[in-house]
Amino acid sequence: MDDPLDIKRHIRCVEDFPIKGVKYRDITSLLENPVAFKKACDPITDISRRFEPDLIVGIESRGFIFSSPVALDLKLPLLLARKPGKLPHESFSRSFDLEYGSTSIEIQKNSQITGKDKIVIIDDLVATGGTALACCDLLSDHFEIERPNILFVVVIDLPLLGGSRRIRESGYGLEVLVTYK
Repeated sequence: MDDPLDIKRHIRCVEDFPIKGVKYRDITSLLENPVAFKKACDPITDISRRFEPDLIVGIESRGFIFSSPVALDLKLPLLLARKPGKLPHESFSRSFDLEYGSTSIEIQKNSQITGKDKIVIIDDLVATGGTALACCDLLSDHFEIERPNILFVVVIDLPLLGGSRRIRESGYGLEVLVTYK
C-alpha cells in the first residue's frame, strides 16, 4: 500500500505548476489540517528516532516545516540547508538540476558537524533527487559524513522521476511516507 497513513487525500495535485507539464504536489492542504499534519510528522519522528541521529537537517523551505517538530521532539540540533545567499556565514555550496530548472543549496561552514555524526535530512518531496543528493553530497564531501550515516526522509516520493533510485544507488538511506506512481 502506498498510503498507509491516509494522508494522500490531504495532498493536492496541481497540474502545470510551476511550469507546463509539471504535476505539483501541494502540501498546503496537509498543513491546514492539524490531524493530517500530525499523521505526517509523527512517523518522521519515529523513523528519525530509530536511526539515532546526532542532528537534523531541514531543506529550504518546506523541509523546514517537517524538520522543526522532529528536531524539537528528539531534542536535537536543527541545521538549515538553504538557497544561495540566505545564510549569514561562509557556506559550502552544491549546484544541482531540478525538474524545472537549476539552483544550489548551502550549509554554513561553521555548522557543528563532525565526521562521526549520524544525520537525518528532511524534506517534503523527492522527485529527480537533485536537491536530496546535493544536500547529502555536501554533508559527505565537506563534513566527511559517511554515506550510511545519512538518512533522507520525505513525505512524498515520485519514483517515476528517478530520484529515490538515485539516492539509494548513491549509498544514502531513504525513507518515504507516501508514493505517487
